[in-house]
Amino acid sequence: MASERSTPNKLWYLKHVRLFDGMSQTEMQEMEQITRMQEVKKRQPLYFPGDPSSNVYLLKQGRVKLANTGASGKEVTFEILEPGEIFGELEVLEGLPRETAAEALDDTLICVIRREDFNRYLALHPDVTVKLTKLIGLRLRKIQSRVEDLVFRDVPARLAHLLLELRKTAGVAEGTAIRLRVKLTHQEMGNLIGCSRETVSATFGQFRDDGLVHMEGRTITITDEMGLLRLIS
Repeated sequence: MASERSTPNKLWYLKHVRLFDGMSQTEMQEMEQITRMQEVKKRQPLYFPGDPSSNVYLLKQGRVKLANTGASGKEVTFEILEPGEIFGELEVLEGLPRETAAEALDDTLICVIRREDFNRYLALHPDVTVKLTKLIGLRLRKIQSRVEDLVFRDVPARLAHLLLELRKTAGVAEGTAIRLRVKLTHQEMGNLIGCSRETVSATFGQFRDDGLVHMEGRTITITDEMGLLRLIS
């Protein structure tokens, strides 16, 4: 599924993973010794539900989708990961098979850590364990929030909530507007908020007509943040 890559920049990439913020040079070098770099091609899976949890992954370049398929056969996306994120760690820590599928959305570069090496590293570095627990908690809260959206909010409110989430992590202020640096397709957004691509497109059309967003290709700019907030309040 993935081809191994040798690169002199592995340590540089590791320094850009959120989990390792504030690490000493020695700690980073210890981490470098237990990781291996891999390239994963666009649309290539890393694992499926039920697979053994034998590795933890650090995303260096590209995007990775965490998703599952419901009983109806419809895909539900839990998260689309950006560079600097760790994934696959929860099942490794719990010793359980994979609960979701992970798929590369772009040509992707990752670091792979064997379960045994990861657990040993955490035992030697309890400060990293604390950071990891916080990151896991944050991800679980985001997933819980998305599930609550699906149950209690209509599609415009769900889409507004997603845009406001993206604003926090990938928003760039441009005067009074906020440009989103992530470029998700309407299908990817639909998978995140539980509706069809066509419904996302129609809702964006309404947002544009109402002056809430400006769209140019796949670039989205929030032009009325308070208007989006009103939709989810």
